[in-house]
Amino acid sequence: MNKLIISIVLLNLLAACASDPKKDSAANNQTQTQTQARTMPSGNDGQGKGAAAQKAVDPLNDPSNILSKRSTYYPFDVSAVQDEDKPLVQAHAKYLSENADRRVRLEGNCDERGSTEYNLALGQRRADGVQRMLELGGAKPGQLIAISLGEEFPVAPGHDEASWKQNRRTDMTYTK
Repeated sequence: MNKLIISIVLLNLLAACASDPKKDSAANNQTQTQTQARTMPSGNDGQGKGAAAQKAVDPLNDPSNILSKRSTYYPFDVSAVQDEDKPLVQAHAKYLSENADRRVRLEGNCDERGSTEYNLALGQRRADGVQRMLELGGAKPGQLIAISLGEEFPVAPGHDEASWKQNRRTDMTYTK
């Protein structure tokens, strides 16, 4: 028993002697400095955005990023993605291909003209068209779900061409 106590005391004594508090403190200060250098904004006044700060902003929520736009629009009775919206869909396809954990719900919408059944079918064709483009751009089928909302969820309540133009769309809604 005495040998065990003596061994424990000697081991504790050796461990205490093995670490140099000055070196440990210097190593901790160097690590803190390196960490701060990685997270501090760049620029002389400290107001600029460093790479770490830019990485922290989700591109889906950055208003200056194309990914913050999530709707494609269509002329009357058309389901093909328009040329002006193709870069938007391609950007979302690239984002989805690089972020396999993200999911998006494609919601096809129509204006109020046409029967309920016709608008549901047209909304589905619109959502399916965006889905095909996303898959061609690298998104996996498991990341996408395409549904039609028909005319049921207008964003513009009016009954004129300006309102109808806003309601003919496919919305990309990201989910967890």
